[in-house]
Amino acid sequence: MPDLFDPAPESAPADDEPGARPLADRLRPTRLAEVIGQDRVIGPDGPLGAMLGSGALSSIVFWGPPGVGKTTIARLLAHETDLTFVQVSAIFTGVAELRKVFDAARHRRANGQGTLLFVDEIHRFNRAQQDSFLPHMEDGTILLVGATTENPSFELNAALLSRAQVLVLDRLSEDDMERLLSRAEAEIGHDLPLTGDARSALRTMADGDGRALLNLVEQIAAWRAGETVDTAALTARLQRRAAQYDKSGDAHYNLISALHKSVRGSDPDAALYWLARMLTGGEDPRYLARRITRMAVEDIGLADPQAHRVCLDAWETYERLGSPEGELGLGQAVAYLALAPKSNAGYAAFKAAMAAAKSTGSEPPPKIIRNAPTRLMKDEGYGAGYEYDHDAEDGFSGQTYFPDGMDRQSYYRPKERGFERELKKRLDWFADLRAKRQRD
Repeated sequence: MPDLFDPAPESAPADDEPGARPLADRLRPTRLAEVIGQDRVIGPDGPLGAMLGSGALSSIVFWGPPGVGKTTIARLLAHETDLTFVQVSAIFTGVAELRKVFDAARHRRANGQGTLLFVDEIHRFNRAQQDSFLPHMEDGTILLVGATTENPSFELNAALLSRAQVLVLDRLSEDDMERLLSRAEAEIGHDLPLTGDARSALRTMADGDGRALLNLVEQIAAWRAGETVDTAALTARLQRRAAQYDKSGDAHYNLISALHKSVRGSDPDAALYWLARMLTGGEDPRYLARRITRMAVEDIGLADPQAHRVCLDAWETYERLGSPEGELGLGQAVAYLALAPKSNAGYAAFKAAMAAAKSTGSEPPPKIIRNAPTRLMKDEGYGAGYEYDHDAEDGFSGQTYFPDGMDRQSYYRPKERGFERELKKRLDWFADLRAKRQRD
């Protein structure tokens, strides 16, 4: 795991000989205070710092992106609390292997030695495997420290979460990455041959991942000395790290939420940015077309009835053109939605009507609006008293169409925005006419 750190002590040895350990391993912090970028968690006032200060370390799940120090912090916790560090990966470990780990921890405990069990990618364990940790956590056989890049709320059992504290580790900032670069240059013994812009581009390439940054530094350090590399040469020589994106993971839901809320917040620039982030991450444009159409009916509705049509046209455009040209249609739809007047009145009205329908059960329509194609139905009063609206004054009879015994409801309440302003005028006009008919 990349290790994020302040400059190591001057006595720390450098090893530039062939076959030397990877730079990330050589720079591994030896104390928690050397870890970069996670002061909010490990500082004296942070949750982990408070645990260590009180001498009451509990089981933990570290949640954060790759390359922010999850493994390193776990190792240092074991060192600073005199626990035996044992590491397993949920990708390669089954129930039989876990049983051996638990047995060994039990023997250590009998001999007065505790075990910190670090489980990488803990979210990849199934529910039965996750449950197997519980008795050993409860009786103190192990102190569990898990690491996950996925949202623990969705991926981990409630029973496991109730016995562990989730600590969120942050993506490394630009300042953190620069500190890491400086530490790497001190270790290799010279500055990287990069222009200022190229140095900034290098940090961007690593995308907040310390391990990725150090791997790139090792590549650059091997280049021929004596030439200063600009941004164009840097990007030509190095492959840009793919942005963190999993179409079925947490990043997927975070980015679609960001896109939706940017549209709802009438910010076309932010909306286009998040759309582009999802597309460059490999998201299926058809999924985006469906979600964009949903935004039109949920957040714009009848404030701009054309918005729905714009989305469907953009969807069809993509189906006809494919990528990348068809993606431009999606971008135009997103910009249109962001600038359209917003109203959730139709969405709210439909939800309220659905709730009422569930609560009223099987209430039949009033007989006045039931058809009566047979004599029996007419004799039962079907259709009796129905007024044909086209024959009424103003084309409006004002009759009630809710079930008998159910008060008239008001679900749709249009906003004073866009086309709904006109719909509100019509709704108010009908309300006045209805009141007049009832008085007459």
